[in-house]
Parts: sequence; structure tokens; C-alpha cells
Amino acid sequence: MKAMLTRLLALIAKEFLALLKDPRSRTLLIGPPLIQLLVFGYAATFELKNIPYAVFDEDHGALARGFVAAFDGAPAYRRVAMLSDANQIAPLIDSRRALLVLHLGQRFSADLLAGTGTPVQVIVDGRNSNQAMIALDYTRSIVDRFNRDWLLAHGGIQLPARLESRAWFNPNLESRWFFVPGIIGLLSLMTTILVTAMSVAREREQGTFDQLLVTPLRPGEILIGKALPGFLIGMAQGTAILLAATLWFKVPLLGSLAALYTGLALFLLSGVGVGLLISSLAVTQQQGLLGAFLFMVPAIILSGFATPVANMPDAVQAITRINPLRYFLVVLRKVFLEGAGFDVLGGQLWPMALIGAAAMLLASWLFRHRMY
Repeated sequence: MKAMLTRLLALIAKEFLALLKDPRSRTLLIGPPLIQLLVFGYAATFELKNIPYAVFDEDHGALARGFVAAFDGAPAYRRVAMLSDANQIAPLIDSRRALLVLHLGQRFSADLLAGTGTPVQVIVDGRNSNQAMIALDYTRSIVDRFNRDWLLAHGGIQLPARLESRAWFNPNLESRWFFVPGIIGLLSLMTTILVTAMSVAREREQGTFDQLLVTPLRPGEILIGKALPGFLIGMAQGTAILLAATLWFKVPLLGSLAALYTGLALFLLSGVGVGLLISSLAVTQQQGLLGAFLFMVPAIILSGFATPVANMPDAVQAITRINPLRYFLVVLRKVFLEGAGFDVLGGQLWPMALIGAAAMLLASWLFRHRMY
């Protein structure tokens, strides 16, 4: 056991030296993550084309139905539920079935007819702050149009409907609260896969792979030695971005740090497995680099970082189930903004563990097969 540990430490030290001595590798580890952190943190924006919403109508009058009809007729809105109780609002938003809920009070029609104006409450999911702000802007424009039509038809100077908005999980709708936690997953995946995808390919390209085979190291030890540097670099980078998110960008970390790091470890295990798969197949570092980007681009697009997974076609949603980044982004946002712990995140942790174990087993088999 001691001899195996000594061999592993020697191989890990060799991997770190190979990474840090090469100027291109050092640039790859430091430059792109820093640039992308700044770009995504300050400049990333989304578009919103579909707004699932629900209605809690306590008035049930014709005027209230006419008000809701204005939203049903808007192309960007899609009604998903009519609520009969206030207790139904929280589960609907928590599960992301609705982005916003319109709440019309019992005196909606009476106040309109009396000319005193009536409040309309809008409860919006603030976890995706950019979507929430766009949805509120759309909602405000529909309410403004309703007010203009009412004033033209009935006269008066006071606004008939007053919009009162309330954002859950992100009260001030800070866009960085949504973007920056996701960057932990994106950059950790990128660095881990790039480091591991080129490790074996680098040995082959430089002609040192055969030398590695004649050492006392067993195939499994070589695989672990190739995997651990990428894993440790990913953990270190994830920690650095986590500190930047909380200390520099002031994103609140409300949930369990242990659950967050458990998710990060399982996520990096998946990334290392995929990276070793690519590295075992690649003959040159260029092939390893291209293979890494071939995996990362679809993984990011299908992760829910830019487009909610629920809005994707069913066939595409099925593909996202084998994407570990999809689960880790949920872990990040639930821990940061919702204060979640292990009790809530179990449904996201075990798929990452399963994907990571499958990727490592397949990488191990492929590594042995290609080696012999």
C-alpha cells in the first residue's frame, strides 16, 4: 500500500510539473477562466420568449376575466394553472412550473367600478433575475395597455390597476445572483476536461507513454494518477470562483457548503471520466483539445445555463439527463439562492454520482484496451 501511494504521488507530481512547465498549459489554466469569469459576470444576458404563468383570481367577476384575457391573448404568455388557494402559489413557483403568478383580490371589480384603483399583485420567480425582469416588463406593458383602454372607455385620472411586484429568492433581481453561481460549473468543467483530455494524448505525442508503461505503475494507478490532477485543479478553481462569487460579486450563499462541495466533487468526477475517455481515444493533443470542445459546447447548451431545460423539446430534455452540468447548475442555484441542503439536493446528487461512476468505469476499460 505504501509503495503504491509513493508511486501515485510521484506520477501526480510529474503531471503537475508537466502542466506548470508548459507556458501554453499555464495560460490555459489561468487566462480563459479569468476572462470568462469577468465576461459572464458583467456582460451575459438572456432572452425570454415564453412565460408560463398562473392566475389566483379571488374576484371571479367579468372584469377580472377580461383582465386575465389580456394575458391569455399575449403571444409571450402561456397560462399553466388557475389557482383556488394562496397555498398553491409556493409549490408552483418552487417547481418552476410557473415563472409568475397574477393575484387579483376580492375587490378587483368593485374598486375598478368605484374609480379608486385596484392593486394587482405579481409574484415572480427571482432565481433567474434576467427572465424575471423581462417578465415584469412584459406584464407592466399589458397592465398599462389595460389602463389606457379603461380610461378611454370610462374616463377618470387615476390608474385603474396598480402593479405590485414581489420577487422570490432574489428580491432585488440582481442578475449576478443568477449568472455567477453557474460560472462555477462552466469553468470547472472546462478546466477539468481540458486538463484530463490532453494528459494521455500528451504522453503519446511526446513519446513518453511507452516509458510510462515500463514503470512499476499498474494500469489502474496510471489512470488514477492521470485523473487526480484534473480533479484537484477543478476543486481549487471551483473554490476560487466560489470566493469571488461571495466576496467580490456579493452573491449570498444561503445553503449547505458541505452539500455544495459534495455536488462539486461528484460533478468533477464526471468531468474527469469524460476527459479520460477523450484522452484515451486521442492520439495527439490537438485531437484531445478538439474532443474536449466537442463535448463541452453541447454540454453547456443543454445544461439549462442559457435556456431553461423545461422549455426544450421532450427529445432534447431526455438527452440532458446524461449531462452532469444540468444537475450541478441546479445544485449551485438551490444552495446559493434557496438555502438548500442534502435533504433537497438528493435528486440532483445521485444522477451525477451515477454518471461519474459510469464514465470512470468506461474510461478505465478503454484505457486498458488502448494500452494493450
